[in-house]
Amino acid sequence: MSANRLRTALTMLGIIIGITSVVLLLALGDSMQRFIGKELEALGTNMLFISPGGNRAAAQRMRAGAAPALTLADAAALNALPSLAGAAPALQGGFKLAVGNETSSSSVSGVTPAMFKIRNWKMELGSVFSDADLRAASRSVIIGHKVADQFFYKMDPLGKYIRIENVAFQVVGVLHGEGKQIDGPDLSELVLVPITAARAHLVRNPFPDNVHYVVAQGKSDGNLQDAIEDINETLRDRHHIKFDEPDDFRIDNLASFAETAGKISAGIAALLGLIGAISLVVGGIGIMNIMLVSVTERTREIGIRMAIGAKPRDVLLQFLTEAVVICLAGGVVGIAIAMGLAAAITASGKFDVVISLSAVMVACGFSSLVGVFFGFYPARRASRLLPVDCLRYE
Repeated sequence: MSANRLRTALTMLGIIIGITSVVLLLALGDSMQRFIGKELEALGTNMLFISPGGNRAAAQRMRAGAAPALTLADAAALNALPSLAGAAPALQGGFKLAVGNETSSSSVSGVTPAMFKIRNWKMELGSVFSDADLRAASRSVIIGHKVADQFFYKMDPLGKYIRIENVAFQVVGVLHGEGKQIDGPDLSELVLVPITAARAHLVRNPFPDNVHYVVAQGKSDGNLQDAIEDINETLRDRHHIKFDEPDDFRIDNLASFAETAGKISAGIAALLGLIGAISLVVGGIGIMNIMLVSVTERTREIGIRMAIGAKPRDVLLQFLTEAVVICLAGGVVGIAIAMGLAAAITASGKFDVVISLSAVMVACGFSSLVGVFFGFYPARRASRLLPVDCLRYE
C-alpha cells in the first residue's frame, strides 16, 4: 500500500465520498426529523381546531340556516368539557395596518385571554388582554416582534397606536418567539386584538355571536380521541343535528398531522441513507477492481510467499486486510469531511445538522463490511493461485 500511494489514495477516494455521503445524509435526515418534531411541538400536538363546514350536505344545512356557524356559546360549552384543558374562539381577517406613513396588510385575529394559555404564547413585552378588556371591547392590540420592528424600529412599542382599518388600537404587548402557525402567519407576524373589539370594530358579521373557529386543547393525561368524541357529541347536540345527518363542523387533529409528518420525514431520512449507501457500493466496486489489478501485478510476490511456506489462508488474510484497512482509512477521512460540512451548514444558520454517534458507528460498520465484501473475491482469487504458476508469471 505504501509503495503505491497514488493508487491507494485513488482507491480510498471512492470510499471517502461514499462514507461522507452516508454520514452527512443520515445526519440531514435525522436533523430534518428533529426540526419537524420541534415545529409540531411548538404548534401543540394535543390541540384540536374546530371550524364550521364539512362536506357538501353540511354546507347545504348551513345555507338553510340550520346551523350557520360556530358561536361563542359553542366555545363556552366546549370549554366546560372535562376532557378538554380549555377551548377558545377566534375571529380572523385581513386588514390594513398603518402607523404614520408606514402601511401594510396583515391578518388580524380576535382572541380571548384563554387562547394565549392554550397556544402557549409567551410575552416578550407587556401583558395579555384581561377579562376587563374583553368585556369592554378594549381597542388593545398585541403584535409579533417582526410587526414591532416594522412599525416601531428601535422604539418601545408599548403605549403606541396602530391603526387597523383606520381604527386606532393601542399596543399593550409584544409576543415572544417565532414559528409558523397552522391557522395563520408566523408567530412573529401575528396581530391580536380582543375578540369583542374585533367583532365591534373590524369584522362585519350579520351574526354577531358567530366565530371563525375554536381552538381546543386536550388534557395532557387524557385520551385525545375521547376529547374528539366529546366535542362531536356536544356540537351535534347544540346544533340539533339528527342521527342520520352529517356534521356541520370539522375537527382537525394536530396529533394526526404530527404522525403523518413523522412517517414522511422517516421515509425521507431512509431514502437519503439509501442514496449514500449506493455511493458507498460504487466505491466498493472500485476497491474490487483495484484489488484484482493488484493481485495480477503481485503474482510473483504471492508465489514467493507460498514457496517459503505461506498457506492459502495467509494470502487470503493479507489481501482481505489490505481491503479493510483501505476502507477504514477512507471511512475515517470521510467522517472527518462530513463533520466539517455539517459544521459549515450549522454555522450558516439555515439548518442545524448534528452528526450523532450512531451515524458514525453505522459509517464505520459499513466501511468494514464493504472492505470484507468487495475484498473477499480478489483475496480468494489470490489465495488459490498455484506457486509454480506464480513463479513462472512474467
